[in-house]
Formats: sequence, structure tokens, C-alpha cells
Amino acid sequence: MRRHDGRLNVNQLAREEALRLVQHVFLLENQVPARVVVFAGVDHGNGCSRICAQAAAALEGNVQGSVCLVEANLRSPSLPRLFGMANHHGLADCLLSDGPIRGFARPLNTGRLWLLSSGSHAPDAQGLLGSAQMKARLEELRSEFDYVVVDAPPLTHYSDAIGLGKMADGFVLVLEANATRREAALRISENLRAAQIRVLGAVLNKRTFPIPDAIYRNL
Repeated sequence: MRRHDGRLNVNQLAREEALRLVQHVFLLENQVPARVVVFAGVDHGNGCSRICAQAAAALEGNVQGSVCLVEANLRSPSLPRLFGMANHHGLADCLLSDGPIRGFARPLNTGRLWLLSSGSHAPDAQGLLGSAQMKARLEELRSEFDYVVVDAPPLTHYSDAIGLGKMADGFVLVLEANATRREAALRISENLRAAQIRVLGAVLNKRTFPIPDAIYRNL
């Protein structure tokens, strides 16, 4: 029973921290509203996909509108597995064909949270994510859903997240405690600012809460 209670406590803590993140990124008053936000880890394995899933669920539970969670990590997708689903036709397919964007997504839970998985294997992931069609599809998502949460590839391996960040309203950087190198985080933060991407916050995974502003400014 004690072990079971421990799991409950961990899950409850994760939900509480996801709600704090959502409030910080999407729901703060006196700031330009962010409706389309890209999340990306500094390195592969930082836990960005799980944080995206938790944030999308927390957002869906605390707003009246609809939320679409987008798997933009075309090379190594993991969101469908987190939800116990198969990787159905999704983002790659809608970038290579026509049809309404909702036809490529699936509703989850109450029907206000949707998942647009990565879809079919895409040999030219970078070309697809940086294309004019990607920009058009992101605008279609904006018109179809009230909020869009995008899970992007890691920043130290690919430039996809930078391109997606330019198309979005803001960006959340995901780091891992005792794993992400400070030098890498600093370099990436500078690259995001140089690209004039609006950085809304950072998440220190394995603690799963936004880094305080005073610390984040030193990244």
C-alpha cells in the first residue's frame, strides 16, 4: 500500500507542476496570449514528450476551449505510446496530402483534447517541418483549435525546433536536472533569442517545474 501511495503522490505532484507550467505559459494575465507553443528539449531524452502530454492535459482541464497536441518529432515519436495509441496517419501525412487537419488527428478523453501524431515515416523530416506547407498547417491548427502544444525534436541534434518556434507564439525549453550541460543550454538560449523567438519559460525535468525567472535569466 505504501508503494501505491507513493505512485499516487508522484502522479499528483506531476499534475500540480503541469498546471503551474500551463498557468505560467498560457494563462498569465497582462501578457500577449500564447495559443501555439513549441516545446523542445536541449538533448534527446530530456523528457520533453511527457512534459508536453502533461501540459496539454492540464490545459484541457483548465480552459473551456479545445487543445491539440502535435507530435513534430518525426524521427523518434513517442506521444502515441504515452497515450496507449498506435501512430496513426498524422503530421507527416497532412504535410504530404490534402484534407482538413482534423481528419489527421484523433480526439482523446473528453473530446476537447486531440492528438496529431507524427504519422507515416518521413525520410526528409527537416524539409517537411521547415516547409511552407508546415506553416500553412500550423495556421490551420490555430484556426481549428484554441490551443496548440507542439512537441519538437531536440535542439542539440536538429534545427527543426528553431524553425517551428518562428511559426509559433512562443517557446518552452526543456532541460534535465544533472544531465543538461550549462554550456549547451546557454548556447541554445542565445540561438533562440537571435532568431527572435519568444521564450516563455524553461522546465527543469526530474523536478518538473518552471525554473524561477532569476535563474532562467542566467541561462
